[in-house]
Amino acid sequence: MPLPTIEWEGGVNGRVRLIDQTLLPNELKYVYCDDTKSIWHAIKTLMVRGAPAIGIAGAMGVVLGVKEIQAKDADAFLKELKRVTIYLGSSRPTAVNLFWGLARMERVAQENKDNSVQEIKEILLQEAIKIENEDKAICRQIGENGAGLIKDNNGVLTHCNAGGLATADYGTALAVMFKAKEQGKRFKVFADETRPLLQGSRLTAWELMQAGIDVTLICDNMAAHVMKQGKVQCVIVGADRIAANGDTANKIGTYGVSILAKEHGIPFYVAAPVSTFDLSIKSGNDIPIEERSPEEVTNGFGKRTAPEGVKVFNPAFDVTPAKNIAAIITEKGIIKNPSVENIQRVLGNHVS
Repeated sequence: MPLPTIEWEGGVNGRVRLIDQTLLPNELKYVYCDDTKSIWHAIKTLMVRGAPAIGIAGAMGVVLGVKEIQAKDADAFLKELKRVTIYLGSSRPTAVNLFWGLARMERVAQENKDNSVQEIKEILLQEAIKIENEDKAICRQIGENGAGLIKDNNGVLTHCNAGGLATADYGTALAVMFKAKEQGKRFKVFADETRPLLQGSRLTAWELMQAGIDVTLICDNMAAHVMKQGKVQCVIVGADRIAANGDTANKIGTYGVSILAKEHGIPFYVAAPVSTFDLSIKSGNDIPIEERSPEEVTNGFGKRTAPEGVKVFNPAFDVTPAKNIAAIITEKGIIKNPSVENIQRVLGNHVS
């Protein structure tokens, strides 16, 4: 069992416990969030990260936020709740799971507005825990559905981190690898370092080693060379938002990996839960891309590696077009050759 990335402790007046992923792999430390400001900070600074985990954090953040609401009636409560969700949604713009989680919490509160304020608070806590438990089952099913794509003696390349640290339990892209290993398959994983915050080297390599999977760390600019040498038979990555046509936003550098895979005739797979789909967005052109601090590039991990005053462009994500994706692995099944029609055929009415 993976270490729990994020958990709720206590009742309605409880708190969130999460792993500070900025310190891994050198230090395993849990931090505690008692209010919306602390969970907002945890999401913004990547203490908790990965689209599904951010969705859970957002839902639990709502529970933290409503602790302080003193409204006497449901209508006043719902107005205060909206302020909480707007604030939490401002932490990171790209991962749609955050907004999915916040919207789900708002909807549940609205559906239960005939209850007392205290009862609504209790219901919201149970909903946040339900979202967490659902994610655990979803991760396992994604692994089950995708494991067949990894063959014995394959080389698998992955970018960024889509493991247990990015979810409630088992991961998305890494879930496929964990399940393949459980099935007794022998394969090797090449983990891209993933500049500038090194989620591949700090988190993915660590998770795979903990699971006893053969992993080799490479710098991002080595992927083409490794593919050319015939060491990679498939690429599996996670996702932060998937448009209606299958265009997929993921950690910066993913688009480049997809181009390399296409050039070398290597299938490129995306593993993601249904909650990562945003069918209100027609294509990847409409996905908002978060831009982060220049210091992440110029002063990575506290060490200056660029001249003072240099201009920096630091987008956190890029968009891989559906034409570069062989299939999207979801808990509802595998969507081959992603398109509006193929996505709808597999997902049906599962996307809310």
